[in-house]
Amino acid sequence: MACHGLPLINGQSCDPYATVSLVGPSREIPSCRQPAEVPEHVLQGKTLPHWNRNDQKKTKVKKKTSNPQFNEIFYFEVTRSSSYTRKSQFQVEEEDIEKLEIRIDLWNNGNLVQDIFLGEIKVPVNVLRNDSSHQAWYLLQPRDNGNKSSKTDDLGSLRLNICYTEDYVLPSEYYGPLKTLLLKSPDVQPISASAAYILGEICRDKNDAVLPLVRLLLHHDKLVPFATAVAELDLKDTQDANTIFRGNSLATRCLDEMMKIVGGHYLKVTLKPILDEICESSKSCEIDPIKLKEGDNVENNKENLRYYVDKLFSTIVKSSMSCPTVMCDTFYSLRQMATQRFPNDPHVQYSAVSSFVFLRFFAVAVVSPHTFHLRPHHPDPQTVRTLTLISKTIQTLGSWGSLSKSKSSFKETFMCEFFKMFQEEGYIIAVKKFLDEISSTETKESSGTSEPVHLKEGEMYKRAQGRTRIGKKNFKKRWFCLTSRELTYHKQPGSKDAIYTIPVKNILAVEKLEESSFNKKNMFQVIHMEKPLYVQANNCVEANEWIDVLCRVSRCNQNRLSFYHPSAYLNGNWLCCLETSENALGCKPCTAGVPADIQIDIDEDRETERIYSLFTLSLLKLQKMEEACGTIAVYQGPQKEPDDYSNFVIEDSVTTFKTIQQIKSIIEKLDEPHEKYRKKRSSSAKYGSKENPIVGKTS
Repeated sequence: MACHGLPLINGQSCDPYATVSLVGPSREIPSCRQPAEVPEHVLQGKTLPHWNRNDQKKTKVKKKTSNPQFNEIFYFEVTRSSSYTRKSQFQVEEEDIEKLEIRIDLWNNGNLVQDIFLGEIKVPVNVLRNDSSHQAWYLLQPRDNGNKSSKTDDLGSLRLNICYTEDYVLPSEYYGPLKTLLLKSPDVQPISASAAYILGEICRDKNDAVLPLVRLLLHHDKLVPFATAVAELDLKDTQDANTIFRGNSLATRCLDEMMKIVGGHYLKVTLKPILDEICESSKSCEIDPIKLKEGDNVENNKENLRYYVDKLFSTIVKSSMSCPTVMCDTFYSLRQMATQRFPNDPHVQYSAVSSFVFLRFFAVAVVSPHTFHLRPHHPDPQTVRTLTLISKTIQTLGSWGSLSKSKSSFKETFMCEFFKMFQEEGYIIAVKKFLDEISSTETKESSGTSEPVHLKEGEMYKRAQGRTRIGKKNFKKRWFCLTSRELTYHKQPGSKDAIYTIPVKNILAVEKLEESSFNKKNMFQVIHMEKPLYVQANNCVEANEWIDVLCRVSRCNQNRLSFYHPSAYLNGNWLCCLETSENALGCKPCTAGVPADIQIDIDEDRETERIYSLFTLSLLKLQKMEEACGTIAVYQGPQKEPDDYSNFVIEDSVTTFKTIQQIKSIIEKLDEPHEKYRKKRSSSAKYGSKENPIVGKTS
């Protein structure tokens, strides 16, 4: 939280920062800087043979102060090997938890010289086990030097707030009923009567509920329908299309957490190389005249900033092939709902998506790369300022492009002037194209009720099926049209009757065709359930554009090919490999990458146990919600004044009441084995008891 009375360095106030770590018997102890998460311990695993210290996490550097205010939150998690990520293994026996300790070191940032150690504190986890929230001031101690005593009066003090949560995970069979009830949530009508939604309603902090819920629903492919239903509830209360999904609701928090979990690799391949370049460069990008340093040239700084913004923007709008499937499915649903809610607003289909992917995903990752594991530590102040300016511009480009605003939304004059460099039609087109690509196709079967999104059209030549290799009549000029649902070609533009139609879901691969096949340049092939469609574009740029957009729209299709034939099948054999069977396996690997589905290794029992704990902690509020349902059901008149239930979302009191009854019944049954464990632990905590006899040690 803060420090007080840190020592002077060379007679001046220091530039302090803190490193935070957890020390214990483990090869690896994960930590991540996530402000909204509650620490958990799963008391299973095995003792590892030696002690280790995790990778240190750092706070921001505070300038010229002996009394810094940090207010930074760090998150440490002890788990077992079957947890949601295999990379976060910290296995520890229950009796070894008391050996864990939190260690905080204070340092003076030396800039160009070596950092100076100011002091440290150590807090054993054992002192926290009976007190879930612990806040105190600690005197900073000198570096651990064995038995030597040292004067510590002049090192200053540190204020620390620690929250500790410990869960006991029962065998899997105990969690079946609660898990089943939670996984039914997306199908409950209305969604506000579902167990998952009720959990978000009664938790003191919605963020506590979001993390285990998102993990569990993701694991069972239930997150997209649940988030869609909850987002639809948000939309009912949205009156202005320009404020769509800008609140901090259960829907937006669930989607934020989902993007953090499944979008990590996407951010890494998209942003990390450029962020590394920015963080390791000393180029100044300050364009605020008030903050310019002596000798800085504002025009040079503008060029530096524009270079980084353009490079980052270009990478983002070309990254749709790497966007995880679950994110694309979610964006598709948001887009369709927004269009239905505001049918007269042509831009809302874009703003619904950009409010997440630009404002809540890319812009946040740019300004805080360390929280997304794109950088090991918090960047230095100059780099933070550069990243902030880039993030602001990227965020505005995304929203400005999607809303086609004529003016930027910046309050600062210098940012308004800088943003004029980007007020070109090309940026709007690039943003819309990107948003189309990540939100136009759902991987599940389409309901058929939504309008297909128009993606591309143009005149090209197609080869007639079943003709000989020679002859002009083989290739006919046709008007091609691609939507999110199908590829068609017509005799002429504007013709409603298609000569031929290929459903997008049937496309297996889209690849270039070797010129030698028909002695023609700029050819590509659309491989689908029937014979390949051979197409000649007017030039190489057009051919590449069609291949690109067709690959993107079909990238998540089932049964996509891994190999293809780069030449045509003519006169009884493939020209490339001379195989005679028309159904022969391709002889060359497909070039178009397929976005890997994010497989998250989640410990369902652990997440369900966390949800059980949250329900247990919120039983009083659950009881109030139950009473509110009864009151609403009995009294059907107008609400005269605010009641206890006015803060709850209760659309259907009868269905909600039934769900609450089910929750209470399940929680009561789970209470019994937990109570048995608590009694056992209370007894076994006494060293020398029957359950925990003294073990002699040999030296």
